[in-house]
Amino acid sequence: MSTVDNLLTVFRDYLLSRSDRMLGHFIEGFQWSMEERPIVPRDLPVVSYLREPHRPSKEPESTLFARLHDAASSLHWAQTYSITDFGGDFLQKYGWVELFGTRGHFASDDMAGGFLLLGPGVHYPDHHHQAEEIYIPLTDGSQWSKDGQPFLPRWSGEVIHHPSNIPHAMKTEATPLVALYLWRGGPLAQKSIISGRTQ
Repeated sequence: MSTVDNLLTVFRDYLLSRSDRMLGHFIEGFQWSMEERPIVPRDLPVVSYLREPHRPSKEPESTLFARLHDAASSLHWAQTYSITDFGGDFLQKYGWVELFGTRGHFASDDMAGGFLLLGPGVHYPDHHHQAEEIYIPLTDGSQWSKDGQPFLPRWSGEVIHHPSNIPHAMKTEATPLVALYLWRGGPLAQKSIISGRTQ
């Protein structure tokens, strides 16, 4: 089994082990047997934060983080935005990988899932998209805002739900953010709309 296959298995098992009702409804009926695509690995500067000592201190997030670390060099890391959106410093500290979905290492038209990375000292401003979304941070200490509300700290293992087209934003301080994400119910390859702009 390749490191990417193993990551998908641990990703699936992590989600299925959780007792959260919202998460259970989100993934209910999803078919985890997916065709693997031959995707060329791609690195980004932000991936270096996976190699630094910020691993979660508790299970099962620690195991999932470790499998992501092991597979990182085999994954196709990507960025949605350009330097004109948020600037060059943001791009140095931002990236994501779609493990499965319409563009992912495994093919699915029903749901997309993968990981978001943000380095320290990043403000990912308000944005929204048609797809309904779930995030689960694997690291502690990031700040999250939804629908214009104040930023609040979120912790490893928390389930964060963003309904369709609800603006949301994230901030990091000293610790980078590594978060699992899921999208469904909208275009799975849509570029998020930055609040106050049209895309």
